[in-house]
Amino acid sequence: MPNNSTPPAYPHGNDSELAREALKTLRRAVEAHADPQQPVAMKVEDGGQLEMPRAAADLMMRILGKMAAGQGVTVVPMNAELTTQQAADILNVSRPYLVGLLESGEIQHRMVGTHRRVLAVSLYDYKRRTAVAQKDAADELSALGQDMGII
Repeated sequence: MPNNSTPPAYPHGNDSELAREALKTLRRAVEAHADPQQPVAMKVEDGGQLEMPRAAADLMMRILGKMAAGQGVTVVPMNAELTTQQAADILNVSRPYLVGLLESGEIQHRMVGTHRRVLAVSLYDYKRRTAVAQKDAADELSALGQDMGII
């Protein structure tokens, strides 16, 4: 991962169970704060209160969910520059396939000497666009199936 990302955190021992319990607690705290513009507040052991932005709480729930499932996690800032291999790993595609996406302009990148660098924000924008296109295609297929009486 890039220099400004966090090192991967892998669950060990009973970490998955701890993550599962923490996720339940955090989810209750988030659900108690219906307004997504308001910070999420929780009481902590010493009697104090922990407040965090809703976006941070949502991200923490995703992290805890992955750890509860036994998966390792890392955090990559949106301004991080990734190598083509790192970007391919995030998309779960081969590096040559990713290079094709870069060369076709599907994903923005820049050259550093002879090396391509992919901005994380561009990579995640591509992921979002393809997810929307996939959902639209699935919806269209479903509608066609219903029209034809198959579904």
